[in-house]
Amino acid sequence: MVTMNERQDFEKAVRASDTERERVAKLVSAAAGEGRLSIAEADERLERIYTTRFRHELAEFVDDLPDDTRRTAPARFPVRLRVHAAVAMVVSVMLILRWVAMDVPFFWPAGPMFVLWGSFLLHALFVRAGGVPPWARRESS
Repeated sequence: MVTMNERQDFEKAVRASDTERERVAKLVSAAAGEGRLSIAEADERLERIYTTRFRHELAEFVDDLPDDTRRTAPARFPVRLRVHAAVAMVVSVMLILRWVAMDVPFFWPAGPMFVLWGSFLLHALFVRAGGVPPWARRESS
C-alpha cells in the first residue's frame, strides 16, 4: 500500500519536459522585459531552468513573479462561428419579415429557424469541445 508521503515524493519525481521548461523560460523572459527581473538575474534563472530535471523544481523560478493568467482576455468566438451566427440571424429576420408580409396565421418560419439555430448550436458545441466541425476540416495535401 502506498502512503500519502510516498505518493507526494513520486509526484515530485516527475521529470520536466522541454515544453514545460520552455513555458517557464518564456515567463522569466517576459518578466525581464517588463523590468521585474534584472538582465543578470533573468540570465541566471534561464540557465538554471534549462538544467532543471523535475517539474516541481520549475515552480521556484516563477514563484516570486505575478500570475498573469487572470489578466488574459477571454477567448473570442472564432470567425467562422461569428459568421454562422450572423447568417442565421439575417436569415431568421428575413423569414419573420416574409411571414409578417404574407399574413399567414401560423408561424411557419419556426421550422427553418429551428434548423438554422440547431446547426449553429452544433457548430458552437464542436468549437467548445476544441475541435473543428467535420464540414470545416481541410485535408492536408
